[in-house]
Amino acid sequence: MASVFAINEIMGNPKLLPNVTLGFHIYDSCSNSRITYRTTLDMVCKSHSFFPNYQCGIPKNLIGVIGGLESDTSTRMADILGLYKIPQFSYGSFEPAANDQSNCPAFYRMVPNEILQYEGFVQLLVHFGWTWVGLMTMDTEAGEHFSKVFETMLSQSGICLAFQETFPKNVHFIGMEEIVTLFLNIVPDFMRSTANVIVLYGETASIAWVTGIIFVKTLFPITAADYELSSIARVWIMTAQMDVTLHIVQRDFKMQTLHGAISFAIHSKKVQGFQEFLQTINPLKAKGDGFIKDTWENAFSCSVSTDYVDDLCTGEERLDSLPATYFDMSMTGHSYSIYNAVYALAHALHITYSSRFSRRAKEDGRRLAPHSVEPWQIFSLIQRISFNNSIGDEFKFNEHGELVAGFDITNLITFPNNSYVGVKVGRLEPQVRPFSQCNEKCPPGTSKKKKEGEKFCCYDCTSCPEGKISDQQDMDYCISCSEDQYPNKGKDHCLPKVQTFLSFEEHLGISLATLALYFSLVTALVLAVFIKHRDTPIVKANNRSLTYILLIALLLCFLCSLLFIGQPNKVTCLLRQTAFGIIFSIAISSVLAKTITVVVVFMASKPGSIFRKWVGKRLAYSLVFSCSLTQLGICAVWLATSPPFPGQDMHSVSGEIIVECNEGSVSMFYCVLGYMGFLATISFSVAFLARKLPDSFNEAKFITFSMLVFCSVWLSFVPTYLSTKGKYMVAVEIFSILASSVGLLGCIFSPKCYIIILRPELNNREQLKRRNN
Repeated sequence: MASVFAINEIMGNPKLLPNVTLGFHIYDSCSNSRITYRTTLDMVCKSHSFFPNYQCGIPKNLIGVIGGLESDTSTRMADILGLYKIPQFSYGSFEPAANDQSNCPAFYRMVPNEILQYEGFVQLLVHFGWTWVGLMTMDTEAGEHFSKVFETMLSQSGICLAFQETFPKNVHFIGMEEIVTLFLNIVPDFMRSTANVIVLYGETASIAWVTGIIFVKTLFPITAADYELSSIARVWIMTAQMDVTLHIVQRDFKMQTLHGAISFAIHSKKVQGFQEFLQTINPLKAKGDGFIKDTWENAFSCSVSTDYVDDLCTGEERLDSLPATYFDMSMTGHSYSIYNAVYALAHALHITYSSRFSRRAKEDGRRLAPHSVEPWQIFSLIQRISFNNSIGDEFKFNEHGELVAGFDITNLITFPNNSYVGVKVGRLEPQVRPFSQCNEKCPPGTSKKKKEGEKFCCYDCTSCPEGKISDQQDMDYCISCSEDQYPNKGKDHCLPKVQTFLSFEEHLGISLATLALYFSLVTALVLAVFIKHRDTPIVKANNRSLTYILLIALLLCFLCSLLFIGQPNKVTCLLRQTAFGIIFSIAISSVLAKTITVVVVFMASKPGSIFRKWVGKRLAYSLVFSCSLTQLGICAVWLATSPPFPGQDMHSVSGEIIVECNEGSVSMFYCVLGYMGFLATISFSVAFLARKLPDSFNEAKFITFSMLVFCSVWLSFVPTYLSTKGKYMVAVEIFSILASSVGLLGCIFSPKCYIIILRPELNNREQLKRRNN
């Protein structure tokens, strides 16, 4: 109910997560390891069958998990949730094994550091002069750790242990006879001990054990002396992990057995409106909440289901009429922790939305959808969150993922009607030390720098260098963010990088794709015009077949530029540069063949020329085939030795992960470009020399100009390509492909199209010969 209340408050707050709806699912671990793993997997995978080592798809609306109350539950949940970096808030676990934040970076405890509680026990015992105490701990790894540390602290303060016993964790799941037998066998020291103060270290389930052992000791004293001791009031000192709200199976136990107990409790305050919210609960109107139905039926001994005629619940039953041992109307420490955990997740999510929106809004003017935020993107923000909740309490974590707070000390007062009240009698705060340093501490975002000639205690604070952060005070050096993150402006925490590539959805990608398709259509129309007028002199001149090959190659050149747009994958990466290199080589080879054909025809026109045998289509086809085959061989070697592959560039652009095609071998890429440049240079040279040959159908002038444009484009491409990064590097190559192709198309074919379409009277042999003369 505390989590529901917090969510309702957040939804009603226009300044926190506006236009975002929060929801939740509740799972019951049943204090069972198998069920804990099962429900955690179900929460992550949303499936009815699970497979070992299978990577589940995390539901896009899952942003965090709150649980569990016991250390075993929390640890087992962290085993799974930590793999996916899903933030987990444990609201009652002090598990020492989970304190290493490097092992569980997404694990946060809504409780202070446990060592503070140890010190509080010792201070309390010293304050009252209790030097003869008993110790009972739960038989777990956490209980063993507590025993070792606490016994050492007691001996240092002059306090002796009268006895030390352990008890099983889940004793409340067995029957009364087994409980009696177990108690009589494992706690003889407790039965005979004269120690009137007993420190109890356990969890919520331990309450069943405490009430049971006192119950058995009262009914079954071993000796007359034990009978006298059974009437002596014991003072129980309990840890904050324990909750005195009893389980349903303990309703018959007397609360008076815990009268006068002193308990360290997680700090809590009265939350305005919470009790009124509880009064509005009605099991008949609760949809999708089976917990309310079960709780209501057990509490009021009635049935919500209409299948039963007798003892139907009316919904008018009042929760405040129940004893506090069964349902506490106040917000307890654990409930207060859950309340704050919901707010911590909400604030982290709000910051993530705000930061990502502010960065992306300038680019595309669109707000990100809620489901675009993943759990791993907010877990690193939680540790740096600091806010005041609705009551005014400050909320933040330390570097170990523990709540920066103290403990309340409560005295348990019970009444004959089995009700109780926890009276706050003290507060345990972390030690406050006076400030005495040479200089102020270096804030996050800076690191310490030694002052020359000064003591090592005196230092300057220098801003972290580019690409590094410091997320704590007085750091000796700055640290780098992980590869998928980058520093914020303050250099005090890392933000998730955004994946970028030239897509069809952005303006630049749309513009380039539109140009490519437009010029592809123009080329296709030119090809159609030449096919339709294939028998006219201007089309038949300079080898009609070469003209078709050149136009088809240019059409494919325009279309191959589309391979560079969109998210790179294995296929497109293999095809991008190789298709571009081979198709352009065919186009340039066709141009070279056209130029050499003109030269050979002119040379063969001279009497006795040895070039007569080269006149014909065989020479042109041989040139196109051999030049293209060479480029094909270069590309084949490239793909066989070090082919291109999709990759991610984490470092070139700050704040971005560039999804790109890694060329595999850069030298092979430049070999492809170099070979095209070689062919273009030869074509330009031959066309330049043949530009003034006396032939009516000599197109060497146009070829010269087209190759000049082609070479200019690709000479300027290399330095521009090397000076750009990310999607703009891809855009430069696409632009170069389009510009050079347009140069060939326009310079070679526009004069011919002008004559064919607009001046058809000039498209005959007599007119061309007369114009030439």
